[in-house]
Amino acid sequence: MVNTPAALYKPAQPPTCYTVRPAVPWIQRVTRQPSWAHTMATCWQGLWAYRFYLIVFFLPISLLPLPILVPTKEACCAYTIILMALLWCTEALPLAITAFLPVIMFPMMGIMTASTVSLEYLKDTNILFIGGMMVALAVENWNLHKRIALRMLLIIGVRPALLILGFMLVTAFLSMWISNTATTAMMVPIAHAVLEQLHKMPTDRDVEEGRNNPAFELQEQKEETKLDEKDKKQDCPAPPTPSESKTQQNKEQLRFSQGLSLCVCYSASIGGIATLTGTTPNLVLQGQVNSIFPRNGNVVNFASWFGFAFPAMIILLLLSWVWLQILFLGFDFRKNFGLGEQSRNQEQAAFEVIRREHKLLGPISFAEKAVTFLFVLLVVLWFTREPGFFMGWGNLAFSDDTGKSMTSDGTVAILIAVIMFIVPSKIPGLTQKPGHPGKLKAPPALLTWDIVKKKMPWNIVILLGGGFALAKGSEESGLSKWLGDKLTPLESVPPAAIAFIICLLIAIFTECTSNVATTTLFLPILASMSQAICIHPLYVMLPCTLASSLAFMLPVATPPNAIAFSFGGLRVTDMARAGFMLNIIGVLVITLAINSWSIPMFDLNNFPSWAQSNTTGLCGVSQANVTTSSP
Repeated sequence: MVNTPAALYKPAQPPTCYTVRPAVPWIQRVTRQPSWAHTMATCWQGLWAYRFYLIVFFLPISLLPLPILVPTKEACCAYTIILMALLWCTEALPLAITAFLPVIMFPMMGIMTASTVSLEYLKDTNILFIGGMMVALAVENWNLHKRIALRMLLIIGVRPALLILGFMLVTAFLSMWISNTATTAMMVPIAHAVLEQLHKMPTDRDVEEGRNNPAFELQEQKEETKLDEKDKKQDCPAPPTPSESKTQQNKEQLRFSQGLSLCVCYSASIGGIATLTGTTPNLVLQGQVNSIFPRNGNVVNFASWFGFAFPAMIILLLLSWVWLQILFLGFDFRKNFGLGEQSRNQEQAAFEVIRREHKLLGPISFAEKAVTFLFVLLVVLWFTREPGFFMGWGNLAFSDDTGKSMTSDGTVAILIAVIMFIVPSKIPGLTQKPGHPGKLKAPPALLTWDIVKKKMPWNIVILLGGGFALAKGSEESGLSKWLGDKLTPLESVPPAAIAFIICLLIAIFTECTSNVATTTLFLPILASMSQAICIHPLYVMLPCTLASSLAFMLPVATPPNAIAFSFGGLRVTDMARAGFMLNIIGVLVITLAINSWSIPMFDLNNFPSWAQSNTTGLCGVSQANVTTSSP
């Protein structure tokens, strides 16, 4: 036996302090035995932490019965589309990585060869996106967009209602040409800097320097008697403001700050629908139409899209301004527009904050002038290339045997982008290199590859290609024809009702899914449906594309919403309350647009011949008349 101290064999003695020693092992025994609820909570935390891995592993397995039980190309293509749709919705994989799945799935399932699938990932629409983004990056790099924004705000005015309108107009205009996310990221800090200065307690020095802007004070103040210099020295200080009035003023200032933040992110999404390069879903539409209907005659180009979407954007923007003004400023329009009695000096003081920011930019540089000229030239070339109602320069100088323009909008965008890599950012001349006297260097170009490499959203280029590959795979496998046959009963439903329902469905779906993924999934299905029920494909595809930009209710719906929400002062309920009505307004505006001026623009009353060539049956003109009455 091992020798053990005799002290260990002594029986336990009763504790001298009964309330302390027995309590310690009892607590330890309780903590060492976790409860069932604690075990379940730990288990759920582990599952939630590994949820993306579990989704990626189990989702393809759970969908396998579809291609196994129905061993056809249509079922295999449907398996790929459903898998990609769920991965896009859950974001278990990055969106761009999910977009690469057709390269793997379609060749293995015998739908398309790898070479054919790969060709879909860099089409003319991708080139247009790359060229447009390069021009936008040059605008951002030289702060031209900030100069335009501040200048327009100084012109429009800064009274409460006009300030909201000014920020909405500026943001919408900029988002027509540059990224919605970049526009919001620039405008929201400007808005909060203005509000921070204008909500401060005014001092005598602030008034003299023009820093006090009574137009921003939503709580009307009583007229104070003007005192002479002698009276000011002898007069007693004014009595303090009642706490109730101060609390009410703080609430109104908070609501005004919320309205200003929301107006920026909402107008960024609204402004993007006006141009073909303004937001990615517009390019998805152009690419899908060209892929599914290759003989469409370039029906969707920069000029035709602008003519259709710009009026809808203006109407939606103005109605959104009215709604946000009512929701956050109230019905007192006289006070909102600052129509009370104010001195001229007080009105001029409103511009001090924005003017100070504008002065910090300094005089306009040669680079800004050069970028402005090239940007305006790009827009002019886009509009005049192939406008449709007169012979454009593309038809006159670069036409094929049929008279169609051999150049595209992507050609023009890449041309201007290449010129930006050539033009120097300063007036040509030799300057000394800083820190190295005697060494000469040339100024950098307007756009450099380092800027493009850092800021170009290459994931969107891949995402566009994945959508085009899905559309091509649906056509090659016969899934599009199968869907069209199943949707034939919708022929008895009025087309206007179909368009209205589609708008509602897409507006709801895009709140929790990427707008690019939404249009990528729905547009091929809607194209097949239009062929089945003999209505113009654009009559259902245009509303789908516009409605995918109506993501106003949740902070996670779009990056602009998330940026505005991250600056604080907003709750999810505030955004949902404002966004719900904007979604309804947006659906109504889209319904108006598709049933009014878009009909003569795209000849939506007749089923086009370029859509008939892809169907087994022929749709007569008499069957394709569109009922323009509202649902």
